[in-house]
Amino acid sequence: MNYTAAQIAEVVSGKLVGNISCKNTVLKTLLIDSRKLSTPETSLFFALVGERHNGHTYINELYEKGLSSFVVSELPANANNLKDALFIEVENTLLALQQLCAFHRNQFHIPILAITGSNGKTIVKEWLYQLLREDKNIVRSPKSFNSQVGVPLSVWQMSEEHSMGIFEAGISKPNEMAALEKIIQPTIGLLTNIGEAHNENFEDKKQKIKEKLKLFIHAEILIYCKDYLLVTEELQSNKGLSNLKIFTWSRRLRSDLQISKVSKT
Repeated sequence: MNYTAAQIAEVVSGKLVGNISCKNTVLKTLLIDSRKLSTPETSLFFALVGERHNGHTYINELYEKGLSSFVVSELPANANNLKDALFIEVENTLLALQQLCAFHRNQFHIPILAITGSNGKTIVKEWLYQLLREDKNIVRSPKSFNSQVGVPLSVWQMSEEHSMGIFEAGISKPNEMAALEKIIQPTIGLLTNIGEAHNENFEDKKQKIKEKLKLFIHAEILIYCKDYLLVTEELQSNKGLSNLKIFTWSRRLRSDLQISKVSKT
């Protein structure tokens, strides 16, 4: 699916500034890294602001390379001199990126599998892709794109040709997963494990589990290892997850799939 600059501005509640004649330009590629520019005519640059970088500082460089469409939270000082540039001005460029990709996700009605956990997200995603690719045309997260930026860029790849999606979601602190759930909107959930990664940013393991399970608040089914007892406890006590179907596996507890023996060769 293709979107014009005007449509994108409407989705992200942005104000069009600059060369308004470009509002009907069709934009296909979302760019956050100035070094990866390849198709300037159809690219939209999101000037993300982080602790160590500010995407607004690359606007002039990209303009010189032929890119003319930008999502910004502040107009550059020389905006009037960038005659062919169109700016979509928003309050928060990261939020705008996420809103646009959540809107894009809403255009598709195919099974979406979301994977989260402390470890193993990428290898499980790739393993499932290898198993299912003969039967499904699958769109999946590139590499380990599972962050607040990586997830929307992954979902943006969805097109009419795909019949299934497999996406990773990772968090490092509280209140991050709710945003990813809105973007991925999974129908199937898979929790790999609960380990020690990012423990320092959570009160305890229970809080981390509660946050990770927010990814599946609207999913139809969740697959997880029943050996993680705290996960089972949260699923039983969390009313928001009461309609979620569960499929479990275990090496030692009664479950839907019982692992009786593991052989390594």
